[in-house]
Amino acid sequence: MKILLLHAYFSPENTADLHLDCDRYEAFAKAGFSMLCFTPSPVRGVSNDVRKKYRKIKNETWYNGLLQIHRFKMIQESSHPFMRAFRYFLCCVKHFYYGVHDKSCDVMFVISTPPIQGLMAALVKKIRKIPIIYNLQDVFPDSLVASGLASQNGFLWKIGRKIENFTYKNSDVIIAVSNDIRDNIIKKGVQASKIKVINNWVDTISVHPVLISDNPLFDKFQLNTNNFYVVYAGNLGYAQNIDVILDAASILLSNKKIVFIIFGSGGIEDTIKGNIVKRGLSNVKLFPLQSYELVSCVYSIGNVCVVSCKKGFGRSAMPSKTWTIMSSGRPIIASFDDGELKQIIEGNRCGLFSQAEDVDGFVNSLLYMFNNPSLCEEFGRNARQYVVNNLSKDRCTSQYVDIVREFQK
Repeated sequence: MKILLLHAYFSPENTADLHLDCDRYEAFAKAGFSMLCFTPSPVRGVSNDVRKKYRKIKNETWYNGLLQIHRFKMIQESSHPFMRAFRYFLCCVKHFYYGVHDKSCDVMFVISTPPIQGLMAALVKKIRKIPIIYNLQDVFPDSLVASGLASQNGFLWKIGRKIENFTYKNSDVIIAVSNDIRDNIIKKGVQASKIKVINNWVDTISVHPVLISDNPLFDKFQLNTNNFYVVYAGNLGYAQNIDVILDAASILLSNKKIVFIIFGSGGIEDTIKGNIVKRGLSNVKLFPLQSYELVSCVYSIGNVCVVSCKKGFGRSAMPSKTWTIMSSGRPIIASFDDGELKQIIEGNRCGLFSQAEDVDGFVNSLLYMFNNPSLCEEFGRNARQYVVNNLSKDRCTSQYVDIVREFQK
Protein backbone atom coordinates (compact mmCIF):
# COMPACT_ATOMS: atom_id res chain seq x y z
CA MET A 1 0.00 0.00 0.00
CA LYS A 2 1.41 3.37 -1.06
CA ILE A 3 -0.27 6.66 -0.12
CA LEU A 4 -0.08 9.87 -2.13
CA LEU A 5 0.11 12.95 0.12
CA LEU A 6 -0.49 16.42 -1.34
CA HIS A 7 0.34 19.07 1.27
CA ALA A 8 0.18 22.86 1.06
CA TYR A 9 2.22 23.06 4.30
CA PHE A 10 4.58 20.56 5.87
CA SER A 11 7.39 20.29 8.38
CA PRO A 12 9.43 22.31 9.31
CA GLU A 13 6.70 24.94 8.91
CA ASN A 14 5.20 26.19 12.15
CA THR A 15 1.45 25.60 11.94
CA ALA A 16 -0.99 24.67 14.67
CA ASP A 17 -1.77 21.25 13.19
CA LEU A 18 1.70 20.21 12.05
CA HIS A 19 2.09 17.63 14.82
CA LEU A 20 -1.06 15.88 13.58
CA ASP A 21 0.53 15.22 10.18
CA CYS A 22 3.76 13.94 11.69
CA ASP A 23 1.97 11.69 14.19
CA ARG A 24 -0.37 10.33 11.51
CA TYR A 25 2.40 9.48 9.08
CA GLU A 26 4.52 7.94 11.78
CA ALA A 27 1.57 5.64 12.52
CA PHE A 28 1.23 4.87 8.79
CA ALA A 29 4.91 3.95 8.64
CA LYS A 30 4.62 1.70 11.71
CA ALA A 31 1.73 -0.03 9.95
CA GLY A 32 4.01 -0.70 6.98
CA PHE A 33 2.48 1.80 4.53
CA SER A 34 4.80 3.68 2.19
CA MET A 35 4.07 7.33 1.37
CA LEU A 36 4.97 9.88 -1.29
CA CYS A 37 4.49 13.54 -0.32
CA PHE A 38 4.57 16.55 -2.65
CA THR A 39 4.80 19.89 -0.85
CA PRO A 40 6.19 23.42 -1.43
CA SER A 41 9.42 24.58 0.13
CA PRO A 42 8.62 25.83 3.66
CA VAL A 43 7.55 29.45 4.14
CA ARG A 44 5.12 29.69 7.06
CA GLY A 45 6.60 30.34 10.49
CA VAL A 46 10.21 29.65 9.52
CA SER A 47 13.27 31.88 9.46
CA ASN A 48 15.05 33.13 6.36
CA ASP A 49 17.91 30.75 7.14
CA VAL A 50 15.52 27.80 7.05
CA ARG A 51 14.01 29.03 3.79
CA LYS A 52 17.46 29.30 2.23
CA LYS A 53 18.39 25.85 3.47
CA TYR A 54 15.33 24.23 1.94
CA ARG A 55 15.78 25.90 -1.42
CA LYS A 56 18.62 23.43 -1.86
CA ILE A 57 16.68 20.43 -0.56
CA LYS A 58 14.48 18.80 -3.18
CA ASN A 59 14.01 15.34 -1.69
CA GLU A 60 13.96 13.86 1.81
CA THR A 61 13.17 10.49 3.32
CA TRP A 62 11.60 9.88 6.73
CA TYR A 63 10.74 6.78 8.74
CA ASN A 64 13.45 4.56 7.27
CA GLY A 65 12.50 5.51 3.74
CA LEU A 66 8.77 4.80 4.06
CA LEU A 67 7.95 8.51 3.60
CA GLN A 68 9.49 10.20 0.56
CA ILE A 69 9.12 13.99 0.44
CA HIS A 70 9.50 15.94 -2.80
CA ARG A 71 9.62 19.73 -2.39
CA PHE A 72 8.89 22.19 -5.17
CA LYS A 73 9.42 25.94 -5.47
CA MET A 74 6.52 28.25 -4.72
CA ILE A 75 6.06 32.01 -4.34
CA GLN A 76 6.28 33.53 -0.88
CA GLU A 77 3.09 33.52 1.18
CA SER A 78 1.34 36.87 1.59
CA SER A 79 -1.08 38.11 4.25
CA HIS A 80 -3.25 39.68 1.51
CA PRO A 81 -6.30 37.42 0.88
CA PHE A 82 -6.08 37.68 -2.92
CA MET A 83 -2.36 36.88 -3.04
CA ARG A 84 -2.80 34.02 -0.60
CA ALA A 85 -5.61 32.61 -2.77
CA PHE A 86 -3.37 32.98 -5.83
CA ARG A 87 -0.62 31.02 -4.07
CA TYR A 88 -3.14 28.31 -3.18
CA PHE A 89 -4.12 28.10 -6.84
CA LEU A 90 -0.53 27.77 -8.01
CA CYS A 91 0.12 25.14 -5.37
CA CYS A 92 -2.90 23.15 -6.52
CA VAL A 93 -1.72 23.33 -10.14
CA LYS A 94 1.61 21.83 -9.06
CA HIS A 95 -0.13 19.17 -6.98
CA PHE A 96 -2.41 18.29 -9.89
CA TYR A 97 0.61 17.83 -12.14
CA TYR A 98 2.42 15.58 -9.70
CA GLY A 99 -0.74 13.68 -8.78
CA VAL A 100 -1.58 12.88 -12.39
CA HIS A 101 1.95 11.87 -13.34
CA ASP A 102 2.59 9.65 -10.33
CA LYS A 103 1.77 6.03 -11.18
CA SER A 104 3.02 4.38 -7.99
CA CYS A 105 0.39 5.23 -5.36
CA ASP A 106 -2.78 3.32 -4.50
CA VAL A 107 -4.76 5.94 -2.57
CA MET A 108 -4.71 9.72 -2.03
CA PHE A 109 -4.82 11.32 1.41
CA VAL A 110 -5.79 14.98 1.19
CA ILE A 111 -6.44 17.61 3.88
CA SER A 112 -8.97 20.42 3.44
CA THR A 113 -6.37 23.21 3.45
CA PRO A 114 -6.43 25.12 1.18
CA PRO A 115 -10.16 24.91 0.39
CA ILE A 116 -9.64 23.99 -3.27
CA GLN A 117 -7.37 21.06 -2.36
CA GLY A 118 -10.32 18.68 -2.46
CA LEU A 119 -11.35 19.88 -5.92
CA MET A 120 -7.82 19.33 -7.19
CA ALA A 121 -7.73 15.81 -5.72
CA ALA A 122 -11.08 14.96 -7.28
CA LEU A 123 -9.75 16.00 -10.70
CA VAL A 124 -6.67 13.82 -10.16
CA LYS A 125 -8.98 10.94 -9.31
CA LYS A 126 -10.86 11.40 -12.58
CA ILE A 127 -7.61 10.72 -14.44
CA ARG A 128 -5.73 8.35 -12.12
CA LYS A 129 -8.76 6.37 -10.91
CA ILE A 130 -7.46 6.04 -7.36
CA PRO A 131 -9.60 6.58 -4.24
CA ILE A 132 -9.53 9.69 -2.04
CA ILE A 133 -9.48 9.85 1.74
CA TYR A 134 -10.48 13.44 2.50
CA ASN A 135 -9.59 14.83 5.94
CA LEU A 136 -12.11 17.59 6.66
CA GLN A 137 -10.58 19.99 9.21
CA ASP A 138 -12.99 22.84 8.47
CA VAL A 139 -15.98 23.32 6.19
CA PHE A 140 -15.66 25.41 3.04
CA PRO A 141 -17.35 27.75 2.10
CA ASP A 142 -18.86 28.11 5.59
CA SER A 143 -15.43 29.21 6.81
CA LEU A 144 -15.36 31.96 4.16
CA VAL A 145 -18.66 33.35 5.42
CA ALA A 146 -17.55 33.14 9.04
CA SER A 147 -14.28 34.91 8.26
CA GLY A 148 -16.06 37.75 6.46
CA LEU A 149 -14.57 36.98 3.05
CA ALA A 150 -17.90 35.96 1.51
CA SER A 151 -21.59 36.47 2.17
CA GLN A 152 -24.24 33.78 2.49
CA ASN A 153 -25.69 33.05 -0.97
CA GLY A 154 -23.19 35.48 -2.55
CA PHE A 155 -21.15 34.69 -5.66
CA LEU A 156 -18.12 33.32 -3.81
CA TRP A 157 -20.35 31.24 -1.55
CA LYS A 158 -22.16 29.70 -4.53
CA ILE A 159 -18.87 28.82 -6.22
CA GLY A 160 -17.62 27.40 -2.94
CA ARG A 161 -20.71 25.22 -2.55
CA LYS A 162 -20.18 23.74 -6.01
CA ILE A 163 -16.54 22.97 -5.13
CA GLU A 164 -17.66 21.50 -1.81
CA ASN A 165 -20.30 19.24 -3.38
CA PHE A 166 -17.89 18.06 -6.09
CA THR A 167 -15.25 17.25 -3.47
CA TYR A 168 -17.62 15.27 -1.24
CA LYS A 169 -19.14 13.40 -4.18
CA ASN A 170 -15.73 12.21 -5.37
CA SER A 171 -14.27 11.41 -1.95
CA ASP A 172 -14.42 7.75 -1.01
CA VAL A 173 -14.08 8.40 2.72
CA ILE A 174 -14.51 11.75 4.49
CA ILE A 175 -12.86 11.99 7.89
CA ALA A 176 -14.56 14.76 9.89
CA VAL A 177 -12.74 16.02 12.97
CA SER A 178 -15.93 16.67 14.98
CA ASN A 179 -19.54 15.56 15.20
CA ASP A 180 -20.58 19.14 14.43
CA ILE A 181 -18.76 18.98 11.08
CA ARG A 182 -20.29 15.56 10.33
CA ASP A 183 -23.78 16.91 11.02
CA ASN A 184 -23.05 20.00 8.91
CA ILE A 185 -22.21 18.05 5.77
CA ILE A 186 -24.96 15.45 6.25
CA LYS A 187 -27.43 18.34 6.10
CA LYS A 188 -25.85 19.23 2.75
CA GLY A 189 -26.66 15.81 1.35
CA VAL A 190 -23.48 13.82 2.02
CA GLN A 191 -24.10 10.13 2.68
CA ALA A 192 -23.56 9.37 6.36
CA SER A 193 -22.02 6.02 5.43
CA LYS A 194 -18.95 7.64 3.86
CA ILE A 195 -18.23 9.88 6.88
CA LYS A 196 -15.97 8.82 9.75
CA VAL A 197 -15.44 11.03 12.79
CA ILE A 198 -11.91 11.07 14.20
CA ASN A 199 -11.10 13.90 16.55
CA ASN A 200 -7.77 15.64 16.29
CA TRP A 201 -5.59 14.45 19.09
CA VAL A 202 -2.75 15.46 21.31
CA ASP A 203 0.39 13.63 22.38
CA THR A 204 -0.42 13.44 26.08
CA ILE A 205 3.16 12.44 26.87
CA SER A 206 4.92 15.38 25.22
CA VAL A 207 2.12 17.87 25.99
CA HIS A 208 1.71 17.97 29.75
CA PRO A 209 1.34 20.38 32.70
CA VAL A 210 4.53 22.33 33.52
CA LEU A 211 5.15 23.78 36.97
CA ILE A 212 5.95 27.49 37.23
CA SER A 213 9.36 26.64 38.67
CA ASP A 214 10.12 24.46 35.62
CA ASN A 215 8.75 26.83 32.98
CA PRO A 216 11.54 28.80 31.24
CA LEU A 217 9.08 31.17 29.55
CA PHE A 218 8.44 33.10 32.77
CA ASP A 219 12.07 34.22 32.78
CA LYS A 220 12.31 34.56 29.00
CA PHE A 221 9.37 36.99 28.84
CA GLN A 222 9.92 38.49 32.31
CA LEU A 223 6.52 37.46 33.65
CA ASN A 224 5.55 37.98 37.28
CA THR A 225 4.59 34.57 38.65
CA ASN A 226 2.05 36.13 41.01
CA ASN A 227 -0.24 37.37 38.23
CA PHE A 228 -3.33 35.65 36.84
CA TYR A 229 -2.59 34.92 33.18
CA VAL A 230 -5.12 34.53 30.37
CA VAL A 231 -3.35 32.86 27.41
CA TYR A 232 -4.29 32.68 23.74
CA ALA A 233 -1.95 30.92 21.30
CA GLY A 234 -2.48 30.35 17.59
CA ASN A 235 -3.47 32.02 14.36
CA LEU A 236 -4.28 35.73 14.44
CA GLY A 237 -7.04 35.96 11.86
CA TYR A 238 -10.53 37.34 11.52
CA ALA A 239 -12.25 34.04 12.34
CA GLN A 240 -10.47 33.67 15.70
CA ASN A 241 -12.09 36.88 17.03
CA ILE A 242 -9.12 38.24 18.95
CA ASP A 243 -11.28 41.33 19.50
CA VAL A 244 -13.13 39.55 22.31
CA ILE A 245 -9.81 39.22 24.16
CA LEU A 246 -8.87 42.86 23.59
CA ASP A 247 -12.35 44.02 24.63
CA ALA A 248 -12.11 41.97 27.82
CA ALA A 249 -8.65 43.38 28.51
CA SER A 250 -10.05 46.90 28.13
CA ILE A 251 -12.85 46.20 30.62
CA LEU A 252 -10.42 44.61 33.11
CA LEU A 253 -7.64 47.16 32.65
CA SER A 254 -7.91 48.41 36.22
CA ASN A 255 -7.30 44.92 37.61
CA LYS A 256 -3.50 44.83 37.62
CA LYS A 257 -3.40 41.15 38.54
CA ILE A 258 -5.11 39.91 35.37
CA VAL A 259 -2.73 39.86 32.38
CA PHE A 260 -3.55 38.72 28.83
CA ILE A 261 -0.84 37.01 26.79
CA ILE A 262 -1.23 36.38 23.07
CA PHE A 263 1.20 34.11 21.24
CA GLY A 264 0.61 34.17 17.51
CA SER A 265 0.98 35.38 13.98
CA GLY A 266 -1.37 35.82 11.07
CA GLY A 267 -3.20 38.10 8.70
CA ILE A 268 -4.38 40.67 11.26
CA GLU A 269 -1.29 40.64 13.47
CA ASP A 270 -0.38 44.25 12.63
CA THR A 271 -3.96 45.36 13.29
CA ILE A 272 -3.89 43.70 16.71
CA LYS A 273 -0.57 45.35 17.55
CA GLY A 274 -1.99 48.72 16.56
CA ASN A 275 -5.15 48.22 18.62
CA ILE A 276 -3.15 47.27 21.71
CA VAL A 277 -1.19 50.52 21.46
CA LYS A 278 -4.16 52.69 20.44
CA ARG A 279 -6.34 51.46 23.30
CA GLY A 280 -3.54 51.63 25.86
CA LEU A 281 -3.88 47.96 26.79
CA SER A 282 -0.87 47.67 29.10
CA ASN A 283 -2.33 44.39 30.40
CA VAL A 284 -1.90 42.69 27.00
CA LYS A 285 1.42 41.21 25.89
CA LEU A 286 1.88 39.99 22.30
CA PHE A 287 4.65 37.47 21.60
CA PRO A 288 5.63 35.42 18.52
CA LEU A 289 4.20 31.95 18.11
CA GLN A 290 6.56 29.53 19.86
CA SER A 291 7.81 26.21 18.50
CA TYR A 292 5.68 23.13 19.10
CA GLU A 293 8.32 21.79 21.49
CA LEU A 294 7.39 24.64 23.86
CA VAL A 295 3.61 24.25 23.60
CA SER A 296 3.32 22.76 27.11
CA CYS A 297 5.22 25.73 28.50
CA VAL A 298 3.12 28.23 26.52
CA TYR A 299 -0.22 26.99 27.84
CA SER A 300 1.12 26.25 31.31
CA ILE A 301 1.75 29.99 31.72
CA GLY A 302 -2.00 30.46 31.76
CA ASN A 303 -4.23 30.12 34.75
CA VAL A 304 -6.85 29.83 32.02
CA CYS A 305 -6.55 29.54 28.23
CA VAL A 306 -8.81 30.90 25.52
CA VAL A 307 -10.61 29.26 22.59
CA SER A 308 -12.54 31.88 20.62
CA CYS A 309 -14.24 32.45 17.28
CA LYS A 310 -16.42 34.85 15.35
CA LYS A 311 -20.10 34.01 15.51
CA GLY A 312 -20.92 31.26 13.01
CA PHE A 313 -17.39 29.96 12.59
CA GLY A 314 -17.67 27.27 15.28
CA ARG A 315 -20.12 25.30 13.17
CA SER A 316 -17.49 24.72 10.49
CA ALA A 317 -14.36 23.97 12.54
CA MET A 318 -13.13 22.46 15.79
CA PRO A 319 -9.93 24.18 17.05
CA SER A 320 -7.33 21.51 17.78
CA LYS A 321 -5.72 23.89 20.29
CA THR A 322 -8.58 22.86 22.58
CA TRP A 323 -7.02 19.46 23.18
CA THR A 324 -3.53 20.91 23.61
CA ILE A 325 -4.80 23.28 26.29
CA MET A 326 -6.55 20.44 28.08
CA SER A 327 -3.52 18.15 27.86
CA SER A 328 -1.49 20.95 29.49
CA GLY A 329 -3.86 20.72 32.45
CA ARG A 330 -5.42 24.14 31.99
CA PRO A 331 -9.10 25.12 32.07
CA ILE A 332 -10.67 26.50 28.90
CA ILE A 333 -12.44 29.83 28.69
CA ALA A 334 -14.46 29.52 25.49
CA SER A 335 -16.12 32.27 23.49
CA PHE A 336 -17.61 30.01 20.86
CA ASP A 337 -20.73 28.80 19.05
CA ASP A 338 -23.06 26.27 20.67
CA GLY A 339 -22.26 22.67 19.85
CA GLU A 340 -19.85 19.90 20.64
CA LEU A 341 -17.24 22.11 22.31
CA LYS A 342 -19.80 23.43 24.80
CA GLN A 343 -20.93 19.89 25.59
CA ILE A 344 -17.36 18.75 26.27
CA ILE A 345 -16.45 21.74 28.43
CA GLU A 346 -19.61 21.75 30.51
CA GLY A 347 -20.19 18.00 30.57
CA ASN A 348 -16.69 17.29 31.87
CA ARG A 349 -16.25 20.39 34.06
CA CYS A 350 -13.07 21.51 32.36
CA GLY A 351 -13.78 25.20 31.80
CA LEU A 352 -16.44 27.84 31.24
CA PHE A 353 -18.38 28.59 28.07
CA SER A 354 -19.89 31.80 26.72
CA GLN A 355 -21.45 32.54 23.35
CA ALA A 356 -19.24 33.79 20.52
CA GLU A 357 -18.92 37.62 20.58
CA ASP A 358 -20.55 37.84 24.03
CA VAL A 359 -17.91 40.06 25.65
CA ASP A 360 -19.76 40.41 28.96
CA GLY A 361 -20.17 36.64 29.26
CA PHE A 362 -16.49 36.15 28.46
CA VAL A 363 -15.44 38.71 31.09
CA ASN A 364 -17.72 37.12 33.69
CA SER A 365 -16.11 33.74 33.02
CA LEU A 366 -12.64 35.22 33.51
CA LEU A 367 -13.58 36.96 36.75
CA TYR A 368 -15.25 33.83 38.11
CA MET A 369 -12.08 31.82 37.53
CA PHE A 370 -9.90 34.62 38.91
CA ASN A 371 -11.94 34.63 42.11
CA ASN A 372 -11.99 30.83 42.42
CA PRO A 373 -8.39 29.57 42.09
CA SER A 374 -9.20 26.13 43.50
CA LEU A 375 -11.82 25.69 40.76
CA CYS A 376 -9.17 26.59 38.17
CA GLU A 377 -7.05 23.72 39.44
CA GLU A 378 -9.98 21.30 39.51
CA PHE A 379 -11.07 22.17 35.96
CA GLY A 380 -7.46 21.82 34.78
CA ARG A 381 -7.20 18.32 36.25
CA ASN A 382 -10.52 17.33 34.66
CA ALA A 383 -9.37 18.66 31.29
CA ARG A 384 -6.16 16.66 31.41
CA GLN A 385 -8.03 13.49 32.35
CA TYR A 386 -10.50 13.91 29.50
CA VAL A 387 -7.84 13.98 26.78
CA VAL A 388 -5.88 11.12 28.35
CA ASN A 389 -9.04 8.99 28.29
CA ASN A 390 -10.41 10.03 24.89
CA LEU A 391 -7.94 11.88 22.65
CA SER A 392 -4.55 10.25 22.95
CA LYS A 393 -2.30 10.05 19.90
CA ASP A 394 -2.26 6.25 19.69
CA ARG A 395 -6.03 5.94 20.00
CA CYS A 396 -6.79 8.42 17.21
CA THR A 397 -3.99 7.61 14.75
CA SER A 398 -4.89 3.91 14.90
CA GLN A 399 -8.33 4.84 13.52
CA TYR A 400 -6.64 6.45 10.50
CA VAL A 401 -4.59 3.29 9.98
CA ASP A 402 -7.76 1.18 10.03
CA ILE A 403 -9.35 3.36 7.34
CA VAL A 404 -6.32 3.12 5.04
CA ARG A 405 -6.27 -0.66 5.48
CA GLU A 406 -9.75 -0.81 3.97
CA PHE A 407 -8.17 0.18 0.63
CA GLN A 408 -5.43 -2.45 0.65
CA LYS A 409 -5.59 -4.67 -2.40
